[in-house]
Parts: sequence; structure tokens; C-alpha cells
Amino acid sequence: MIKDFEQLRKSLKTPSNQRLAVAAATGVSTLKAVCAARDKGIADAILVGDERKMRQSAEEAELDLEGFEIRDVADPAAAAHEAVSAVSSGEASVYMKGYIHTSAFLRAALDREVGLRSGHLLSHVFILDAKRLGRLLFVTDGALNIEPDLAAKAQIVSNAVSLAHHFGLDEPKVAVLSAVAAVKPTIPTTIDAASLSKMADRDQIEGCIVDGPFALDNALNPEAAAYKGIVSPVAGKADIVLVPNVETGNILAKSFPHIAGGAMAGLVVGATHPIVLPSRADSLESKLMGIVAAVYQAQQMTGDRLEVQTVHF
Repeated sequence: MIKDFEQLRKSLKTPSNQRLAVAAATGVSTLKAVCAARDKGIADAILVGDERKMRQSAEEAELDLEGFEIRDVADPAAAAHEAVSAVSSGEASVYMKGYIHTSAFLRAALDREVGLRSGHLLSHVFILDAKRLGRLLFVTDGALNIEPDLAAKAQIVSNAVSLAHHFGLDEPKVAVLSAVAAVKPTIPTTIDAASLSKMADRDQIEGCIVDGPFALDNALNPEAAAYKGIVSPVAGKADIVLVPNVETGNILAKSFPHIAGGAMAGLVVGATHPIVLPSRADSLESKLMGIVAAVYQAQQMTGDRLEVQTVHF
């Protein structure tokens, strides 16, 4: 079981034969992360974007782009299409966002001809290196699905569970978050939490233990759960937290590096190949750890595409 980012780094097979396809690879922080990944033997890259801006950024940051394949595509949307085509054609194994709006980046991933569709909902997972907990914490979905309904939440859980399996968690514990730890008809997210828990009990969501509703403290802190009298294998021990909406997940995850100083990575899951989706303002470390996590995920692939779990309705 991978417990932290240092162990994740050490678990990579290096030198790696994985290759990134970076859409709109013109930002300094993106190029720094890609160069660091190359220098550490983590991954090679195809850099797609405005070559003039790319080289200008590299010169500004004193980065050497020697050895990278550079494809000069000035328009960011066209660059995303070219990058995702490189992944779907087998030239690269990981699709990565550079200096481009998320909507344009994901539109290319969902392209019916060259995209990375698996037939499942795409969702986002923030991976937090939660040293105080002594384990990685997977937070979903804080970036893609705005107000998911019950069916979407079930697939979001299943996507995160598939990712956790790649990280060596055979039966991850999933806490479904709300504002309270009791089922209340006046709070719809508590009804969804109870439904997801029962779906997992009846193997409609497989490979995990799901329980809820939980408030954040009693999902992560055994003492808080005990104080509330919550008896559950998930209480205080969650590996995955399912947030009720995108605002909650985004604020929760981004508070981690900016307030607590922790490291995190952001991945899109549910596609046929790993997708690195950093924020444009993410630190070098977060972008590099996103690459590490995606490359590790790619190395766990059993065939030429990721396996995505199905929810049984």
C-alpha cells in the first residue's frame, strides 16, 4: 500500500518508458515539472503548443528542452486535440494539462474520434499527502462534477476506488461527507450518503467499504468519531472522502497546500488513460507529483488502457 508521495516515487519503475503528451506546454511551472520528470527518469514528453512561447519560457527559467519532441501548435484547443491524439494513438501514455482552460482540455479528452472515452463518467481526484493521518487521502470530486446526483456520485466513488486499488488499497474505506453524521430528510446529501452505503453493502459498488453520512472530523479522526458514538469501519479511518459538490471538494483540497503546507496531486479518472489535471497556479511539487501519480497509474495498467469499475444499477 502506498502511504505517501515519497513511497510513491520509490515505487516507480525507473528509468520509465512512459511518455507525457502535454497540451499547451507554454507555462514556466509546467515546463519545470516536465523537465524535472525527465531528469529524474520518471517520464519523457511530447510538448504541444506555441513553440515560440515555449522556448521563451524555457529560456526565462533556464530550462533545457533538448530531447523533447516539440509540436508547434499555437492555438490551445488545437494543441489539446493534438496532445490527446498522441495518447489515443499510443505515442504517449499520459495526457497532461498545461496553460489551457480546463474546459478546452477536457473537451479534447472527450472527443469522439481521438479522445479517451471509456463509457464512464469522468471525475477528478485530489490526492493529499496527509502525513498527520499516516496515509494518502483521496478527495473527490473537487474539480469536474458540479452538483452530482446519486447516480453520478456512485460512479465518482467507483472511479476513486479504481485509482486507490492501483495504489495498493485492496478495500479502501470511503466516507460520504455531509454537514452532519446522521441521516436527515431535510439535508439531501445525507440521503445520498445512506443510499451509497447500502449500494456498497449490496455489491452495486464493488471493491470498497462505503459509509455515511460523515462530517469531515468524524471521517478522519477516530477520537471525533468515538465522541459522537459512531460505530463504523470507516469512521476516523477514511481513505477516500466523497464531497457533496465541487465547491466543497475544491476548497477542502486547496486549503491543504495553501494553509497546511501539504503536497497534493490532481488526476482525472474514469478515462482510458491517466490524465494529469493541475491548477495553473499549482506549485512545482504538486505538478510533479501529479506526473508521478499518473505515471505510476500507467505502469499499473494491465493492457493498453485503464480498467474502470462499473456501478451496477
